[in-house]
This record gives sequence, C-alpha cells and structure tokens, in this order.
Amino acid sequence: MDVSFPPPNFHEVPSNVSGIEVYAPIPEQTSPQQAVVEFTCPQCGATTVYSVEDGGLKCSHCGYYSPPERKTTGAQASELEFTVETMQDMEHGWGEARKDMECMTCGAITSISEQSLTHTCPFCGSNHVIQKTASQDVLRPRYLIPFQIEAQKCLSIAQEWMGSRWMTPKSLKRVADQALFSGVFLPYWTFDTTATASWRAEVGHTETERYFQDGEWKTRTVIRWRWESGKVNEKFDDLLVPGTNRLSSLLLNKIKAFQMGQLRPYEAGFLAGFQALSYDRPLDNSWEIARQQMREHTRLACRKQASTPRIRNFSMKLDFGNESWRYILLPIYLAGYRYANQNFQVIINGQSGQIAGQRPVDWKKVWLVVGALLTPGLLLALIGAITLLLGGVGALIGGVGFVLLLIGVVISVVILRQATSMDDI
Repeated sequence: MDVSFPPPNFHEVPSNVSGIEVYAPIPEQTSPQQAVVEFTCPQCGATTVYSVEDGGLKCSHCGYYSPPERKTTGAQASELEFTVETMQDMEHGWGEARKDMECMTCGAITSISEQSLTHTCPFCGSNHVIQKTASQDVLRPRYLIPFQIEAQKCLSIAQEWMGSRWMTPKSLKRVADQALFSGVFLPYWTFDTTATASWRAEVGHTETERYFQDGEWKTRTVIRWRWESGKVNEKFDDLLVPGTNRLSSLLLNKIKAFQMGQLRPYEAGFLAGFQALSYDRPLDNSWEIARQQMREHTRLACRKQASTPRIRNFSMKLDFGNESWRYILLPIYLAGYRYANQNFQVIINGQSGQIAGQRPVDWKKVWLVVGALLTPGLLLALIGAITLLLGGVGALIGGVGFVLLLIGVVISVVILRQATSMDDI
C-alpha cells in the first residue's frame, strides 16, 4: 500500500534521534471567536474611541470619524439554556487586544485599551496597579447597552445631587467639581424562567360569637383557623444579577432601571475608550442568587392569594421551568472621592443618568436642627410644670409643650434616619 509522507494534516517536526523522521498534527488555526481587533485610526494611527453621541468610532487625535453600523436587538436578544454544550460553544475573551490592570489596594481587575498609558482604579481611586495581558479565557459577553450619557454631563448630575439635601456640607460642591468619573462596563447576568408553586397554610378569620356568662349573653371576637391552598405561576423576564462584588448591591439596585430594549449584540468597538470589568461572580453563583430572589417573590405572591393576611404553618412547593440566561455588559460611570479623611463612592447609570452613592453629612448642622425642634416643647413643658406648682394654668401650657415635644421627636427621628442612610451605605 502506497503511503504518502507527510500524512494528510501532519507536518514534520524536529527529531531528537538522527535518521528518524517525526510528524505531528498541524496546529489548528485560531478560531474566529478568539480573534482580536485593534481599534486604531486609519488616518493617523492613533487610538479611536466609541462616540456616545451616535455610536460611531471617533479618533481623539485627528478627528477621523467612522459612522455606526449597528442595529439595536433589544428584547429579541437570544437567550441560552443551562447546558454543558452551551458553555462549550460560548465565545471567549473581549474580542480585541486589551490590558488587565489589577489594583494592589482593593484587588479589582479592570480591562483597558492597550493604548492607555496611565490608570487609576475606578473602585477605590488608587494608582497602585500592576499590568498584565487581558485573559482570553473568560466568557465573552453576548450583548451590551452602549453609553448614552456623556462623561461631561456626569459632573452636573453629581453637583445637583450632592447639593440636593440641606444636610450635606456647603463645601461638598467644590468636591463635586473635582470628581473624576470613569466609564466602566459592568458585567451582569440576566435570567428568565417560569416559577410554578403550590402552597398550603392555615389562614385565620376573625369572627364574632355570642356566649352566655353571669346570667347574660355577651359577644367576643375569636380567630377561626382554616386550611387553604392554591397555585401560582410567576414569569420572570430579564432578572438582573451583578457579575461582580466590587460595588455595593444597595447602590446598584438604585440605578438598575436599564432599558433592556436597547440591548445590542456585543462588539469590541463599543469598548473603545472605556474600561470593562470581567465577572468575578460566576454563572452558577449568580443563578443561585436569582433563584433566591424569585423564590421570595413567589412566596409573597402565594401569601397574597390567602383570604386574609393572618397565616400560620405556611408551606410551598416550587419548581422552575424554561430556565435561560444571558451574559451582558451594562454602562455606568464611577467616581470615588475623599471628604474629611473618608472615602465615598458615586455611580451613575450610563444610559439614563440615574445617580446613587454616599454623601457626607454635616452632623453639626443636623444636631442644631434637632435641638431647634425639641427646644420649644421642652421649654413649654418646663414652664407648665413651674406654673402648675405656683397654682397657675400650668396644665394647659404643659400640655401644649408635650404635644410640641412629641412632634419634634417624630420629625427628629425622620431626619436622623435620612442622615444615617446618606452617610452609611
């Protein structure tokens, strides 16, 4: 039998033994899903960046502009099933050559353009970072929502927000003028499923009954417990779970009103000029968080079916069906600042401009207001007590003072709660 050398799909490689030929399989070419794209200006060779204004690519050096050629996918964005084959078929990497910058202070790893020369951690503001080549092993996002808010607008949004409460220090506006907002694509997992639950519980009904006692008929209120049951079907669409633990979930929940109808297929060009954070909360952990949220939502829906809110011995059987997921990127602007030797963080929804964050409180101003609210009531109560001892109309004055004091206490509690929520997230 005639055998040709080298065999098909093999090539000769160096041999360690003289006179012996060695052949090895020809390495497979890099698949298209691993290909990387460099975004440089075809006119001058400088770095191009994504244009928030209309979605094109714009050279920051010579002004060259390439118009957008992308269509919005929105609600039609395809979803993936929880199968091994799905994970194997997923594309990996960012789709372009980028650098990973690891913060030595907080540990955050952000991806930046290869042309970037300096970097400040957007999560803690530290400049102590180390550089390494961006990993191409992580899953590639399927979709994203582009930035629609210009970075310059973040300053005006932050200034208005920081000065919107009388509790903040007057000097805070100067800090807002100096805040540096970084555009960052955050990783998110979205989940769709249908929850089917059956429940059973004892439900209490208030009834009035008559009874005979001491020679007469009387009435009393009693609670009659009856077993009830029912079924609930809850459909969950695009339930968002952050793919990172780097930001406070309380802050993220305040700006999570993203319009998912603006989803677009992922392209590396959207990342030009922005930072991107790879997920550090994997799919399985995120799915468990989503299941817990859906379980609680469904439990409340079941309890609402009961004929009264008085329930005991509640039990629920829950099944999830048609489970699917997507890995997407969502745009935010992030800024950290220091005030009175404390670190504060502000985030802005890069699509809608919603803002959330921490604002320092001028506690001296707060306590002065609380004192002003309580003083009139205390003084009138004191005057009423003295007048009462002297035989005057102290009861009336004291009563007015007590009412004013009670009102002052209620308002003071509200103010202190608001101040605490601003200062401690």
